[in-house]
Amino acid sequence: MKLGLIGYGNIAGSLLGVLAGQGFKAERLDVLARPGAEARAHDKLAPEGRAISDTFAVHASVEELIASGPDLVVEVATHVAVKESLIPCLRAGIDGVLVSVGALADAATEAALTAAAKEGGALLRIVPGAVGGIDMLAAARLSGGLEVTYTSRKPPLAWTGTPAEAKLDLATLDKAEVFYEGSARQAATDYPKNANVAATIALAGAGFEDTRVRMIADPEAPGNVHEYTVRSNALDFTIRLEGKPSPDNPKTSLSTVYSVARDILNAAGPVAI
Repeated sequence: MKLGLIGYGNIAGSLLGVLAGQGFKAERLDVLARPGAEARAHDKLAPEGRAISDTFAVHASVEELIASGPDLVVEVATHVAVKESLIPCLRAGIDGVLVSVGALADAATEAALTAAAKEGGALLRIVPGAVGGIDMLAAARLSGGLEVTYTSRKPPLAWTGTPAEAKLDLATLDKAEVFYEGSARQAATDYPKNANVAATIALAGAGFEDTRVRMIADPEAPGNVHEYTVRSNALDFTIRLEGKPSPDNPKTSLSTVYSVARDILNAAGPVAI
């Protein structure tokens, strides 16, 4: 497999480390970085990158990435990168994996991704990331009568840099406080670095408008806790996952990295599970 990555941050570095640890080998590995950041990206990712492939390169433009001929491009960057880089790759006929799922809260972006995949004959895969049970949620949706409520509970400082700062004193919070209740679309729009799970659940289930979301800052939270309840004509269930935060970025659940790695390993075959 020829593997491409869009992004060179925390998830990218951890992902390459996991793949290397699993003995994954790629025919070549190509990474897209921001213009001017090529050297920094190369130095950061080279150790794990060269463990995965003897051919490792960093590019500053999506055109260069496409020209390198990847079989699969994995977006591990930002909502902006989804629009500027993943869409052209899909249009060029390259299968893609989307990690910044919250970008699809913007209806225009969702439509553009779908159109690009159709135009290029490519497949866009959305990884579950930090949440589980997405297979059963998607199956329950087909049965009708779907109601979904999702609660995101994280330590107060995990909400630093978000609108929660204007609602709570995160540094001194001594009890759990709900600071957001509303639709998955608004949650993913207002908290783009924290609401990928809300977006994933919405896409697999009741949709962005009808998926209800609660966000809680809780000093007693054991990590990034994701819990959602599903009611449908086929089955009812509740799932709770206590994700361990990434050591380099507490806003990211470490399980996200392993979810993306699983998807790449499945794509490489010979058996997918």
